[in-house]
Amino acid sequence: MIDIRPVANIVGKVVVTLGTAMALPMLVDWWHGDPHWLIFLECGILTMLAGGLVALSTRQKDKSLTIQQVFLLTAMLWLVVPVAGALPFMLGAPQVGFTDAYFEAMSGVTTTGTTAFPDLDNLPKGTNLFFRFNKGEKIAVVSRNPLAVSALFDILSGEDKDYEGSFEYGQTISKQFLPNDNSAYFSGDQDMNLIDWLRQYSKDKDEAFIRGFLGRMLFSGEEVFKRSGVLSGGEKVRCMMAKIMLANPNFLILDEPTNHLDLESITALNKGLQDFSGNIIFTSHDYHILDSVANRILEITPGGLIDQQMTYGEYLHSDRMRKLREEMYAVAV
Repeated sequence: MIDIRPVANIVGKVVVTLGTAMALPMLVDWWHGDPHWLIFLECGILTMLAGGLVALSTRQKDKSLTIQQVFLLTAMLWLVVPVAGALPFMLGAPQVGFTDAYFEAMSGVTTTGTTAFPDLDNLPKGTNLFFRFNKGEKIAVVSRNPLAVSALFDILSGEDKDYEGSFEYGQTISKQFLPNDNSAYFSGDQDMNLIDWLRQYSKDKDEAFIRGFLGRMLFSGEEVFKRSGVLSGGEKVRCMMAKIMLANPNFLILDEPTNHLDLESITALNKGLQDFSGNIIFTSHDYHILDSVANRILEITPGGLIDQQMTYGEYLHSDRMRKLREEMYAVAV
């Protein structure tokens, strides 16, 4: 048996150095809010561990380390990377990404293309986005360009097909979408009384069952016979909420859910979103609902995506985040 310990020891030390060089810059990326830093930091740390174990193993004076053993040890450590990347998908968390092929290979998430949006003011065509949901996350999406947020939500909901790139949901995900403009749901052939309107979205067609859901949205008595085409903005939002509740989803996409609602309805909505056990991605101009519901913030800027695990209040008042926002929006100047 050939004793390769001296060479393997040197190789192990070199690998430790390369891993350190890979990992340390990722801490700088984390400080600047780069959402991709974690997986590369993980790769760097695993590289350091692989090299370190090889170097330590070859210091044993009474043993020889074969080439096969060196490769097996390194391969076993590197198996952790794809397994860790695939774990959220295996648990049913939705995977969402708009990115390039290189990061696709590193993440284990099926994404293609480089463009998330059509041309929008202050958001150049070709803007790259990549983000992944973790189980139970409630993400607030903000931007100085609200059209960018609405465009993203239209894509995620499946209503807009005109984009490059791709996204993928876990097999157990059942989604529902509340659009900012809901007029298409209440005009044309959708102009009917509220019982018939909601019945078309229900598996149970029984009138008493439908009335019960409308009652939970504060439609009672003769109000259930109102025509959907004459509803106020707040009444339409309440109808859309009843439609969402009927579907019993575990993933919500909400574009300005507090629009047209009175204070009592906003308070009830806020509590319902806090108690919701699934995933939520939403946007709102209501500071309180952003701060009390979201546990992760995404901001779409001309310079890319800011992705932070914090409340909206922490994000808004952080000096570090304020400086980063200024830098990211300065790209469009």
